[in-house]
Amino acid sequence: MVLLIQFILYLYIFVIGIVIGSFLNVVIYRLPREVSVAKGRSFCPNCNAPIKGYHNIPVFSYLWLRGKCADCGGPISIRYPLVELFSGLLAVLVFAVYGFSFAWLVVFSAGAILICITMIDFDTMTIPNGLIIALMAPALLSFFVFPQVGLLSRVIGIFIISLPMLALALFIPDAFGGGDIKLMAVAGFMLGWGNTLLAAFIGVVLGGVVAVYLLVKKTADKHMAFGPYLSIGIMTALLFGDIIIGWYLNLFGL
Repeated sequence: MVLLIQFILYLYIFVIGIVIGSFLNVVIYRLPREVSVAKGRSFCPNCNAPIKGYHNIPVFSYLWLRGKCADCGGPISIRYPLVELFSGLLAVLVFAVYGFSFAWLVVFSAGAILICITMIDFDTMTIPNGLIIALMAPALLSFFVFPQVGLLSRVIGIFIISLPMLALALFIPDAFGGGDIKLMAVAGFMLGWGNTLLAAFIGVVLGGVVAVYLLVKKTADKHMAFGPYLSIGIMTALLFGDIIIGWYLNLFGL
């Protein structure tokens, strides 16, 4: 009976996640195009036909329609259901770590914004200021949710990575974008200086691997979006930062 209740609860959280993921797809598509995310029905990007409500069920509708628009038959990108699915899985993961609590709401909200940042940065090589401002909300709320991260640690976290990134960007053109710098400043307040270092380390390692791949592949465009890898690092630090840092210190007997 207990297992059944847990399954239903996790399923409920997953459904909440994929529904929010459906909205994130709207933000990811509309925000770079300066289209209101609050007004107007969802529409097919191929024929602009409004999407009917029963054709807009997260994940399920994509499978039901076999990845095609019900009006024009044009292909629907698989990334739409993938974003929804990933949002649902992220909601479940955050729930497994924090339970059904205010901390879950804050961390999942940050994760949802980071998903938008990741996809938009991949698409446009920019991070909209609106998303950075939106990330400030869970960052500020984290001060009350995670009181173990002191104010001094948060203030240091604002500058410990963003300031070196800014210096590099001033001396090395295109080293980092302004959005990356602002992202790490806001994340620094949310994480505190220790987890900010961890987030940046994860981002640099992942971004470095991709950069090496692009060099080996000899692609014509050597520019790459760095925000997605920083976002992975930030989310990892939010969920498991203290565990990873504790493991690292124990490894060296510190």
